[in-house]
Amino acid sequence: MSVTSPDRQQKEAQLKQVLSVKLEESGEKDRIRELLRLKLIECGWRDKLKADCKELITSHQDLNKVKVADLVRELTPRARSSVPDVVKKEILNEIREFLNKNIPE
Repeated sequence: MSVTSPDRQQKEAQLKQVLSVKLEESGEKDRIRELLRLKLIECGWRDKLKADCKELITSHQDLNKVKVADLVRELTPRARSSVPDVVKKEILNEIREFLNKNIPE
């Protein structure tokens, strides 16, 4: 038996779509994205990711064969898992506040 019913999944998908549209239309998405960018720089995450990328590139035998897609594929899971919890919580709270103010239950 599934944890969520198809009706609930459909409702959640619709809510996500509405939230996405409202965030985009209001300009809040850009504001939150900029806040995230600044927080990641502030905590050193960006510099760490840049160092990881340089290390990955220099570890290849032939630098001419390094592909951006390969770097993205290898670094993305590492990057996502290394975002500090405090940054995740702050961004989630920003989204929740927007949700509470702009989308009726």
